[in-house]
Amino acid sequence: MNPLSNPFSPGAGNQPPELAGRADLLRSVEILLARVKAGRSEQSMFMVGLRGVGKTVLLNRVREMAEAQGYQALLIEAHESKSLPLLLLPPLRQTLFALDRMHNVSQKVKRGLRVLRSFIGAVKLKVGDAEFGLDIDPETGSADSGDLEADLGELFVAVGEAAADRGTGVAVIIDELQYMSEVEMSALIMAIHKVSQRGLPLVLIGAGLPQLVGLAGKSKSYAERLFIYPEVGALSLKDASLALQGPVSTQGVAFTQDALTEVFRVTQGYPYFLQEWGYQSWNMAQSSPIDLPLIVETTQASTARLDQSFFRVRFDRLTPREKDYLSALAALGTGNQRSGDVAESLGVKVQAIAPLRSSLIKKGMIYSPAHGDTAFTVPLFDQFMLRTMPEGPRRAER
Repeated sequence: MNPLSNPFSPGAGNQPPELAGRADLLRSVEILLARVKAGRSEQSMFMVGLRGVGKTVLLNRVREMAEAQGYQALLIEAHESKSLPLLLLPPLRQTLFALDRMHNVSQKVKRGLRVLRSFIGAVKLKVGDAEFGLDIDPETGSADSGDLEADLGELFVAVGEAAADRGTGVAVIIDELQYMSEVEMSALIMAIHKVSQRGLPLVLIGAGLPQLVGLAGKSKSYAERLFIYPEVGALSLKDASLALQGPVSTQGVAFTQDALTEVFRVTQGYPYFLQEWGYQSWNMAQSSPIDLPLIVETTQASTARLDQSFFRVRFDRLTPREKDYLSALAALGTGNQRSGDVAESLGVKVQAIAPLRSSLIKKGMIYSPAHGDTAFTVPLFDQFMLRTMPEGPRRAER
């Protein structure tokens, strides 16, 4: 079939043609945004899930929903090598300038800009070799202590008060939250706590890998009362079928039921992989319907492409010992594995590879679903490791 009319779009954060299985979650976001903007108390939200479940897609939709409700929405992505202030300040400055351009003069907005200037001075923020600043006098005594946990809260309150004065709200949307340090996460939580106590129209909606829940709880014990943590998981067979069948039906094409069932089996219902199999099967099909024999061919093509890109990019970031660890984890089978069993496979004690395990958690490759357990954050990565390192891990020399 014509690849130019292929409806599927595999890629990082690409909006799928059919956002199946997420209606309840998006309805919760809609209510959250409406209540916060109206000045009513509501818990902020941290979505958690493995790679490939569509968290970034959902956050992009959240931004659209917030803007549709009149919010000033800023979407940022946390990164291992960038601090929280460096991520937040450019979009916050843009947000305050947007509020300042609205009709009439607002002293609350002017104060927000001064508090932002104070915060910039306190963290001595630089972008490259150029100092990041504002040509405005600071609000002395506000957000200028140099203590991130204290100062970020004052900045968020000032931004929230500016938004309230303009009759709007601010939605701070952050992806990849698991890369935040404990201090940065604590500062975020404390800032939202202060905003919530004052009933200001500023909301935080974020997403991250499963270790995000533990990071938030470790940073502040009351985080569980400030946030809800909806799990974003794989789709059911019904929703996976809708994600595949819906986009092609508008062009007079269909999948057979056997084909849909097979795609669900090999992808385990993960949205990213559904898009990949849908994309490849469309390009390989000569006519409708797309049937089971074609899906068998598609699996070979899709697996090869994932091995060259989606999986390979993550694999190439690893050190040789990290690759050995993941190879040992994969060889134990699918699902959660005991950390002690991984250590035994490598011929070492658990304590000896604890730093290696911590490094892989920080890189977002694995997480701990329960004390002493380890699992991949990337679905199907265990199968990739078995294909890539069929000889298995190197054991430590005795």
